[in-house]
Amino acid sequence: MTTALNLPPYAVRLGGTKEKPTIFDVLRRKHVALTPEEWVRQHFVHFLMEQKGYPRTLLANEVELHVGDKRLRCDTLLYNRSLEPRMIIEYKAPGIALQQRVFDQISVYNFLLHVDYLVVSNGLEHYCCRMDYERQQYSFLQEIPAYEEL
Repeated sequence: MTTALNLPPYAVRLGGTKEKPTIFDVLRRKHVALTPEEWVRQHFVHFLMEQKGYPRTLLANEVELHVGDKRLRCDTLLYNRSLEPRMIIEYKAPGIALQQRVFDQISVYNFLLHVDYLVVSNGLEHYCCRMDYERQQYSFLQEIPAYEEL
């Protein structure tokens, strides 16, 4: 379950039992089930905070969205200082290829939130694009921007 990722290591806090392992989620401030996707999420969140300077107080995991009667969950949202959504981050397990359907999923979330940045990661590959609503296009960035560059 603890696959090597293309992200910097951090002081992981594991818990639970052998049958039901958990990992501490620094944003939700509790242990959550350790799944391959959660392993990626926790590493990516620490990468954003420790390497890219993203404020912990402006990040949230498992944010629920409503589309009519349907409930969706954004893996991680970054807010601006006015608490408006700025970036949607979607995670997949390391064994899941980042194909078009992953981008389709994050696009549905963005239809509701209208953010400036979309990020997808499976812990091995990471893609970030900046939205340009005026020109109705987007551009992929070479790397995840530092918080000050947003």
